[in-house]
Amino acid sequence: MRRRITFVQRSEAPFEQDQAALTPDALSVTNLDAVREERATFSFEELPSELSQVLKECHQLHIRWATERPYDTIAPFSSRVSPGLHVFFTPGTPHQPTEALCPLLKKVFGEEVDCSSPEVSFTTPPILSTRFASTASFQFHSLLPSPDTLVKFIQQTICGRSDEGCQNQGASILSADSIDINYDSISHALTVSGLWSKVPEKGWTEKIGKDDAGADKVEVGLLGAERSHDLEEIKMGGLLGVVGSDEKLSPTLFSFPSRHHPLPDDAVYTVSFPSPAGLHPTMTISMPRSSLKPPPAPEDATCALHTYLTLPSSIFGDKYQLSTSDQLFLQSHNLVALRAVSGETDLEAPDWVVPQWGSNWLLEVASPSESDQGTDNWNVTVPLHLRYLPPSESGYRTAEVPWPVVFWACTAEEGTKMSINPFDRVNLGWVGLFGPRTMFYQLHPAPSGDAASQSRLVEELDVPVLPLNDGGLFHGRVIELGTVAVIVLGSLWVLWKLGLVARSSGTGAQKKDKQGKDK
Repeated sequence: MRRRITFVQRSEAPFEQDQAALTPDALSVTNLDAVREERATFSFEELPSELSQVLKECHQLHIRWATERPYDTIAPFSSRVSPGLHVFFTPGTPHQPTEALCPLLKKVFGEEVDCSSPEVSFTTPPILSTRFASTASFQFHSLLPSPDTLVKFIQQTICGRSDEGCQNQGASILSADSIDINYDSISHALTVSGLWSKVPEKGWTEKIGKDDAGADKVEVGLLGAERSHDLEEIKMGGLLGVVGSDEKLSPTLFSFPSRHHPLPDDAVYTVSFPSPAGLHPTMTISMPRSSLKPPPAPEDATCALHTYLTLPSSIFGDKYQLSTSDQLFLQSHNLVALRAVSGETDLEAPDWVVPQWGSNWLLEVASPSESDQGTDNWNVTVPLHLRYLPPSESGYRTAEVPWPVVFWACTAEEGTKMSINPFDRVNLGWVGLFGPRTMFYQLHPAPSGDAASQSRLVEELDVPVLPLNDGGLFHGRVIELGTVAVIVLGSLWVLWKLGLVARSSGTGAQKKDKQGKDK
């Protein structure tokens, strides 16, 4: 196993040379104020057989998990996905997805992952850019509040019982803001990454040894973002070292083209559903007008504001309504166009007959014009619809909707090679819906009011359903029996009418035959 630990400090964070010391055996850091990313790379031989067998049947498998808690981002870790578990999968043999993938997902992430097989539960994302080879064939999402089952799997299956370093590393995943797991059949290696944006109370203080968590090699970087003259690039400077190999940390300065670029901290948005939501709720994405200043892209770049919705099966959009060319409708919602949709969009099906996990929607949204100097927030509204949910004793069920991501997509110069970025992140669902040289500037989700007190990037909707224990006329059993009775009576009425038609037709034919004989 190889480890790569990267500490990225903000420009205002203090740093002294004695806060990091490299010895032949370990690197010590003290009170370090920085965002932390840790990456572990496993070869096939280091993986449990049940995991390696599934991976051998995959051409590529990319898993993303993001916390429901609000968290900050910093370059080069400025990309985001909606809260929950995202799985992007391409089978090794076309049209033959592995049947073992869903059972493995349940074992690694928990039984709440509602997945039966890729053919049934996964959706097929549209591939708008055929040159973007990294776009997966199948996509899945599940609201997963905590990666605790993943931690148990790592500790019990990958770590040895006596490997205290590996056990501690596994436990640290519980406080991560995001987790990435990547595999492709070309590298034949599994990479697991975690990001921690929240700094411990007194900063990162620890001793990182070569043999910690069973690592064969530990690369460490203490970096900070520098000002770059090329707006398509991110420039990093700081110290690098390899524990057990280098005698001291070496200064470094490097730059690379990047798909993902940061926006100022005040570029924020909130999401809400006005009450009462009913069965036709409207998602409102609210942004201060100061958040919608054009991104710092090159002058010749073309930019557009987008939002990417990840909706569970219980709620959906009407693709016919959202894909309209009616400018009055679009302007009333501050929308420009529906750019892509995938997943379950049946307008009539109740939730219990929908086999797929849900749907994704890429919408280009309008931004205020230069002449629009209003002081109110800029609101983008997306009309949605709730499916009929199973009955409950209370007469209500809760539908949870993760916040969408909101971002600017800007064109980059021809020939820009994004793949040389050592922190590149492409398999996020929405990235593959654009060209391979698109740059993204993501706004920051920032709950306010009641949402801030709950500290969740997930909206809860109370959905009215059939009550099971209501003793009145609309009792579930009464409605069920009444429905059966109406169907039976309706069928008898139809048969009776058909009988009358048949008799009248037969009588008419007999009269014509008799008249013919008389002539």
